[in-house]
Amino acid sequence: MTGALPVLGLAVALVLLAGAFAAADAALGTVSRAGVEDMARSGRYGARQLAMVVADRPRHVNLLLLLRLVCELTATVLVTVVAVASIASTWLAVLVAGLVMVVVSYVVIGVGPRTIGRQHPYRVGSAVAGPVRALGRLLGPLSRLLIVVGNAITPGRGFREGPFSSEVELRELVDMAGERGVVAAGEAEMIQSVFDLGDTVAREVMVPRTEIVWIEQDKSVRQALALCLRSGFTRIPVISESVDDIVGVANIKDLVPLPPDDGTGGTDGTDGTDGGALTASHVPVTATATATVAEVMRPPSFVPDSKRLTALLTEMQVSRNHMALVVDEYGGTAGLLTIEDILEEIVGEITDESDTDERPPVERLADGSVRVSARLGVEDLGELFDIDLDDADVETVGGLLAQRLGRVPLPGAETEVAGLRLRAEGGKDNRGRMRITTVIAHRSGPARGPRGESDRADGTDQADGTDQTDGTDSIDHIAAWSEGSDARAG
Repeated sequence: MTGALPVLGLAVALVLLAGAFAAADAALGTVSRAGVEDMARSGRYGARQLAMVVADRPRHVNLLLLLRLVCELTATVLVTVVAVASIASTWLAVLVAGLVMVVVSYVVIGVGPRTIGRQHPYRVGSAVAGPVRALGRLLGPLSRLLIVVGNAITPGRGFREGPFSSEVELRELVDMAGERGVVAAGEAEMIQSVFDLGDTVAREVMVPRTEIVWIEQDKSVRQALALCLRSGFTRIPVISESVDDIVGVANIKDLVPLPPDDGTGGTDGTDGTDGGALTASHVPVTATATATVAEVMRPPSFVPDSKRLTALLTEMQVSRNHMALVVDEYGGTAGLLTIEDILEEIVGEITDESDTDERPPVERLADGSVRVSARLGVEDLGELFDIDLDDADVETVGGLLAQRLGRVPLPGAETEVAGLRLRAEGGKDNRGRMRITTVIAHRSGPARGPRGESDRADGTDQADGTDQTDGTDSIDHIAAWSEGSDARAG
C-alpha cells in the first residue's frame, strides 16, 4: 500500500495537468484575433506570444487535445493499477477505478477548467501561450502527423476557424450580443439587415411605377428643371410614348444651363452622387432653356425585378449609377430604385430637407391604434399586432386593403382583416388624383366604428393639386393606393 502512494500522486498530477490543458484549449477557442491584437498594442504580458499561438490556432489546439488525452488516459491506467493491487476482485477494482476517473475527469478536467478558460480567455491564454508555443516546437512533428492521419480517416475540413461556421450561428451571436448589451439594439438590427439584404429582391424595395415622376423627351429643359425643383427629385426618368418606354434619365446637373466654355473645361468636373464628371461628352453646352430633354438626358439602366440587392448594389457601385429602372418578367416598367433605397434596408429611413412631409412607416397613436404606411409589408403589420397576416397574393398593407374591398380604395375606406380594423387615409396627389398614403389599424371592437366595409371619401386635400410641369400630364397613370410621399425619382 505504501508503494501505491507515489503512483496515486503521479495520477493526481497528471489529472491537474490535463485540467490545465483543457483550460488552455477552451481559452484558445474563445479568444479572437482582434482582441489579441488589441492586447498586443496595449503591451500586456504574454500578448505577443498569444498572438503567435492564435496565428496557428488549429495546430496548437490539436496539440493541447493530444496532451490532455495522454495525461487523462495515463492517470486512468495508474489509478486502475493501484485499484487492482488493493482490491482482491479484479472486476470490482476495474469498476471502482472507472467510476472514480469518470467523476474526476468530468469535474476536474471537463467542467471546472473549461469554465475558467471560457470566462477568462485572454488572461488564461496569455498565461499559457509561452508554454504552449514551447510544446508546439518540441512536439510539432508528432502533432502534424496526427493531424494528417486524422484528416485521412475523418472526412470534412476538420478544425474550423472562428467561433462560428455558418450565417445562422453568426446571427445567433449577434442576438446574444444585443441581449447582453455588448452592441446597441440599433447596431444589432443593422447587422441582421446586412444578412437580409442578400435575400431581398429589387421588387420588394422599389418605388412602384404608379409613383414614378417622369417627363416626356420632347419637353424643354426649362420644364424639366421646373419639375425637378417642384418634386424635389434630382433624377427623373424620360419617356417616349408611355411609361413603359423609358428612353433616358434627366439629371438636374445636366438641366442647369452651363456657362460658355472659357478653355478650362467649362465645369468643375465633380458629381457627388453619380461619381462621374459633367463633361461636354454627355452635357452639351447647348443645354439651354430652349433645348429639349432628349438632348441632355443620360442613358437609363434597367434591372430585372428579381435581382438581389447585394448584386444590384455592387453593380450600381461599379457602374457609378445612382438610379436603376426595374422591369418585370414581361418587359414592362415595374418601378425604380436608387442606392438610397438599398441603404435604407440596412440603416433605416434616410430623410433630407426635401422629405419634411414624409411620415415614418409606423406611428403609434394615443388611442392605441397604429398609423402605417400603405406600402408597409403585410408581414410587418402582422408583427405589430402579433398575428399571422402572411398573404402570398399581396405584399403591402395598401394591397391587402384593396384585396379585401375588391376595388381600389379611397380615403375613408374600411374593412376588417384577421381581427384588425383597417381604415384608409390619403387625399389628392399633385396631379389631382385621390391616393391612399397611410392606413389606420387597430384591433376590432364594438366602439371602433361600424362593422363591415365602407368606402367614404373624406375629401381631404393633402397636396397642392398643381401640375408637375407644362404638358407632363398628357399621359394618365392608373390610380394606385401606395404611398406617394415615399416615391423617389432621384
